[in-house]
Parts: sequence; C-alpha cells; structure tokens
Amino acid sequence: MSLGESVVARLRSPEFDQWMAGAARTGFCSKPVRLSGSSTALNPDTGEVIREFSGSGQPDGLTYTRCGNRRSRRCQSCSHEYKGDTWHMIMAGAAGGMKGVPETVSEHPMVFVTLTAPSFGSVHSMSRSRLRGVCAHGRPRGCTCAHESDDAELGDPVCSDCYDYVGQVVWQFHAPELWRRFTIQLRRSLARELGVTQREAAQIVRVQFAKVAEFQRRGAVHFHAIIRLDGVIESEQFPPTPAGVTETHLANAVRAAARGVSFEAPLVDREQTTRILRWGAQLDVQPIVRREGLDGALSDRAVAAYIAKYATKATEDLNDAGGHRIHIHRIKATAELIGSDAGADGPYALLTKWAHMLGFRGHFSSKSRRYSVTLGSLRGARRRWRLERVIERARAEGHDLDEVLVIGSWSFAGMGWRTDGDRALAAEAARAVREWRDARRVRFEATEGEEDA
Repeated sequence: MSLGESVVARLRSPEFDQWMAGAARTGFCSKPVRLSGSSTALNPDTGEVIREFSGSGQPDGLTYTRCGNRRSRRCQSCSHEYKGDTWHMIMAGAAGGMKGVPETVSEHPMVFVTLTAPSFGSVHSMSRSRLRGVCAHGRPRGCTCAHESDDAELGDPVCSDCYDYVGQVVWQFHAPELWRRFTIQLRRSLARELGVTQREAAQIVRVQFAKVAEFQRRGAVHFHAIIRLDGVIESEQFPPTPAGVTETHLANAVRAAARGVSFEAPLVDREQTTRILRWGAQLDVQPIVRREGLDGALSDRAVAAYIAKYATKATEDLNDAGGHRIHIHRIKATAELIGSDAGADGPYALLTKWAHMLGFRGHFSSKSRRYSVTLGSLRGARRRWRLERVIERARAEGHDLDEVLVIGSWSFAGMGWRTDGDRALAAEAARAVREWRDARRVRFEATEGEEDA
C-alpha cells in the first residue's frame, strides 16, 4: 500500500476520530511507544471503580505514549516539549514569578556567560584571518576569505595536517572536568572579589547556574550559562543577595575563574608531552536585566529562550551541519583511535563510546540544585494535571472524592506508528500544533509589549 493509500485508509476509517484523539494524547509523537493492557481509576477509600481504560478498545487494539526523545531529528514533538520544559526551567530561575520561583529572583545579580574551546588550528571563518604566509605543508597559515554563513567550508581546517585533532578530542573529553573546576574556582574568585575568606563568602552568597553545551562548526563544544547569586538564609529557598553584592562582583569573579582554571590531562598513548587544558580566549560575560527597560542589555526572556534553544540544538548541529564533513569524520576517527589504543584500564578507554559525540561525554544541559525547578517536577505537574481532570470528571458523575488511585497493567508492544499513513498524519498534525502554539506565543508577547509601552 502506497503512502497516499495508507493516509486515505486511515482518514476513511470509522475509528479515525478515536485514533486522532489517541495520537493527540501523545502530542503527535513521531515514534511513540505502543502498549497493550489496561488501567483502572479507583476511589482510594472505598475501592469503587471510577473509570477504566483498555487498550483493546482503541484502534488497532493498542494505546500509545510519547517516546520522550529530545532530539528533533528523532522526534519533533517530544523535542519541542523538552525545549518548552527547559525554557520554563531556565526562565523561572532568571525572571521568577513562575513555577514556584518568586519574582524577586530577577533582582539577584546575574550574568550570561559563554565559555569556548581553545584554538586547535586555523579554520575557515566568516572573518579574515590576520595570519599570513604558508605552513610547513605549503598551505596558507590563515584563511583570507570572508565566508558567508551558509558556506560549507566554515569550521574546516585551513590545513588539516597542521590541525591538532588529538588535542581537540582530549580537550573535549575533559571539558566536563574543566567546567567542574571552573565552578569551584568561581567560588574562590568571588570570595576574593568580595574581600572575604571562602568560609565567610559561603555564609553570604551561593552561586546558582543553568548551563547548556553547543557544538561549533569546527566540532568543538562550548558552554552557555546563566550564573546567579543568591543570599544564604536557610529558611528561604531563593533568599535575596546581601546589599552591596552586584553583577560587577559576579562578572569579575567569572572572568578571573575562567582565566585561572586549568587541568593537566592524562597522556595519550605514545605521547610524551603533557597537555594543560584551559578555556579558549573568547570569553563573553554580560549582565542580565529584567525584560522592562532593556537599554540594549540582555533580557531574562531573551537569554532563557537562547539557552533553551541550544538545549535541543546541541546534538543536531553535530549531525545536520557537520555529519557529512571530512573534518567531523576525522575527529570521530581520532576519538575512536585514542580509545582503542588506551586499553581497558587506560584514562581514555571510554572515548570509543563517545566518539559519535566527538569525544564530549558531558550533559548537554545541567543546573545547580537550587537554580529553579527541575524537569522532573514539570513532568510531574503534567501528570497531576491529568489526574485532576479525572477527578473533575468523576465529580461531575456524582463521585465525592479528592483523589484517585490509578492501577495500570501495561506491556510493551513495539515502537512507532503501525503504518506510513499514520506516521504522516501524526507528523502533519504535530507541525500544525507547533505553528499554532508559536503564533499564540508571538501574539501574547506582542500584547505584553503594548501593555508595557
């Protein structure tokens, strides 16, 4: 059966409305989990059955649930939901006034930080290099062209024989450790900036952050982060910062920590020279202000949207922009070679496992414990909302109860929609829903802007 025939067959099916309702419950997931079984909602006090749901009564005798994959290449719908959750998590910690985070958080000192990888060799970029002459291999030492943003050469080495592929893979592998040491050094630098000891600083302020990783065109990872200062009052979750502690103190401490932190990487097999890993020279630290009265400064909403975008975009850049490039394949091959030569107990034994990520083994999004809400709490809120709808329907039917007990018995029946037609219909519906939500958000933000004016 062709795709068109499969679509028509589902549209003409007497079960189409029921199937569409089930697909909508998954958010029109691209590759949902197929389940067989049933669930029962009970009155926890009396054991009375309130509602029953059985997969056998659904079209094809199955029910579906989200795949939960955050990569847009795998599932646009689940990636869109993950991006939305990340936006709320980051926005709550930057602007407050939502998800249980007080609005006063926006008044705390905050900066937006970008930490980059160092140079591993000259690459083609959108600006002309100042390097002149030729290298030992007879190639230009720098790129004298000004490439367009869509040029396929962007990020490729000017001389692949000069490029330090091993150095990039080693740096990438230890980037999470460099970030960990940066957060430790930041607290020390902050204490010096405030003119107190580390013990005294720990009793005055706490450092909170939300961080995401992004792959550059050259295949090197760098980090974007919101870093915030809170006060220290054990009875409060988001205590105000003491008077006199400002964004200037925080920004100076970030710069000092980023420039001062380093890590001595274990030797790669057959190498004799120790590598001291540091952040790249391109360090960007900018204060974040409330959305009102920007005056050219970064706003909390703009930064939250920017970081949330990279929470789902990070791995996509690696595949979409660079998956076919010889340069990217060579980085992967270098990671695999270092990992295979390391032996089972070597410091780079796990590199083979992370070769597909160019050696980067860290989380693409992370946050400190008290920055804001967790992604798990947001998913839990959706579950509670669904249970509340069950209770509302039960009350409408005459049941007097404040909570329900749901007992489910489900078994895995497969992955993905059963036909190409079902998959195409779900994809088109997901696209329409995303466009509607994006348009609604634009209208909402435009209305807010008019009110602020």
